[in-house]
Amino acid sequence: MKSYSIQEINEVINGVIYGTTSQCITATEQLEKATASEISFIGNKKYEKFWETSNASVAVVNEDISIEPGENRAFIKVKNADLAMSQILALFAPPTPIFHTNIHKTATVDETAIIGEDARIGAGCYIGPNVVIGANATIYPNVTILDESTIGKNTIIWSGTVVRERCHIGSDCIIHPNATIGADGFGFRPCKEKGLVKIPQIGNVIIGNNVEIGANSCVDRGKFSSTVLGDGCKIDNLVQIGHNSKLGKFCIMAGNSGLAGSVTLGNGVIIGGSASIKDHTTIGDGAIVGAGSGVTGDVAAGKTMLGYPAVEARDALKQWAILKRMVCDSKK
Repeated sequence: MKSYSIQEINEVINGVIYGTTSQCITATEQLEKATASEISFIGNKKYEKFWETSNASVAVVNEDISIEPGENRAFIKVKNADLAMSQILALFAPPTPIFHTNIHKTATVDETAIIGEDARIGAGCYIGPNVVIGANATIYPNVTILDESTIGKNTIIWSGTVVRERCHIGSDCIIHPNATIGADGFGFRPCKEKGLVKIPQIGNVIIGNNVEIGANSCVDRGKFSSTVLGDGCKIDNLVQIGHNSKLGKFCIMAGNSGLAGSVTLGNGVIIGGSASIKDHTTIGDGAIVGAGSGVTGDVAAGKTMLGYPAVEARDALKQWAILKRMVCDSKK
């Protein structure tokens, strides 16, 4: 079991210790559930009230905290408790699944594939012709990577993921279980003789560096050219990204949200959970789309949108307030 003193933990996060405790820390836990040997954190002043009844002996806190740690307890004050806790969680992280050999004997690796130094490929994987896998990449069991695709160095691809042909994933990415990269875009046209005619989807997907894609999410290939995710994008579980969409750097899409085809997101755009974006829509840098909203037109940079159809947040809140008054008045 891993165990650290408060001083050893502080060497990692470079905070300031207030109070004293001799308790060794063996795990992390939320305030309400923590035991004396577990470290917790207070990232917002509204959670200060839980400290008195918590059994945690140490908490990482923001500098503006207004309570004292108490007897045989201590705070480590930092500028950002959330970021500091990410470093502490890494200290206590359990080991990842073990590879006894870099390439499992049941993996099928085409003779034309190029496998980088110290890359690991698990049981039951299929690595197709002319695939390139970068150094120190980890491909967990039962992943399929089809012809002419590339995987960057240090990238991790979890089990069940399919990377279709000619798709490119950058370095230091994480692709969670059962994601699909490069499925056909949803392209059909009505035809009197044949019903719905499938439009060939002959493009690909290009994913930048430091991108994370959640479980069961889908990034469709372009009808022509590429569907693109910029560096640093973070995609939650069960997200749909339509064909030929283009995401700038550091975009966030929360669970169950979706982009129709040919949507363009600027840098730093945030899409809330279950929000949907109409095809051929452009959302400017730093814009925010609230959870459950439906965007039907372009959004200027920096705007916050709410509702269905989405309007600027302040207008949506006024509309909801007026509607609420009307409903209340009708009941009188």
